[in-house]
Amino acid sequence: MSYPPGTLVVVGTPIGNLGDLSPRASEALAEATVVLCEDTRRTRKLFSAIGVKAPRLVRLDRTNEAEMSSRVVAALAGDERVVLVSDAGMPAVSDPGAEVVRAVAAAGLAVSVVPGPSAAVAAVAVSGIPGDGFTFAGFLARKGAARSEALGRIASSPLTTVIFEAGNRVRATTADLNGVCGPGRVYAWARELTKAHEQVWRGTLGEALAAFERGEVDERGEWVLLVGPKVAKAEPDVGAKEVQDLLKRALATGASRRSAVDEVAGATGIKRRQVYEIALNLGEVVDS
Repeated sequence: MSYPPGTLVVVGTPIGNLGDLSPRASEALAEATVVLCEDTRRTRKLFSAIGVKAPRLVRLDRTNEAEMSSRVVAALAGDERVVLVSDAGMPAVSDPGAEVVRAVAAAGLAVSVVPGPSAAVAAVAVSGIPGDGFTFAGFLARKGAARSEALGRIASSPLTTVIFEAGNRVRATTADLNGVCGPGRVYAWARELTKAHEQVWRGTLGEALAAFERGEVDERGEWVLLVGPKVAKAEPDVGAKEVQDLLKRALATGASRRSAVDEVAGATGIKRRQVYEIALNLGEVVDS
């Protein structure tokens, strides 16, 4: 499929293995007159891989995206064929590009996409953690209130959370997640996906932190962390009649009324206040 001049084409690129570059991505790159990219050296390797001479490569990063947006709109208005890529995966997903896409769309110009590899989706697929709904958190703030708030959201989320992290921070982030979610929370990581040293680990946060502390983990490379959803505590499947019977049985043994309520609450998992109310309905006066 050939894209008409004046179209911004957002192209997904391999996250590690150049063999994952799709035919449509190769075609879009080969037709481009301008390519926006994070690192011109890495993007030049893509053109070498497909045997095409690289066109004009223009660096795009967080520091120059606002300036570049207006230049891209002008280039597209002049019927240039502009392709947007990132160093790996989909542009604008924890990478530069969203501001350019907004500017082009706001100018009434065409934006199209060639889907490609995504570390977040690949990690969910290989982790075994429920992926029918998940939250993508990208890179967490490194410190302060923003980090604390993000960790709190992850701890309480009913969905799997996907996090990008650098190797030099992965141990500290795992420790922070363990602190807010607890050691029993389901956890997985995918390291260096699609590369020679790809590794996927599955377990719990407590087990992961112990593995780091024992020095069993190679912390180099690029990481995707996956935190399982908070599991709601199941309501005890015990009816009021059963609770009444248990209370009567406990009282018949000579237990105090307070002890009977505590015993039944502990045995059934029902909140003490609820057991107390059921006991009142027995016509018993429960010690406070």
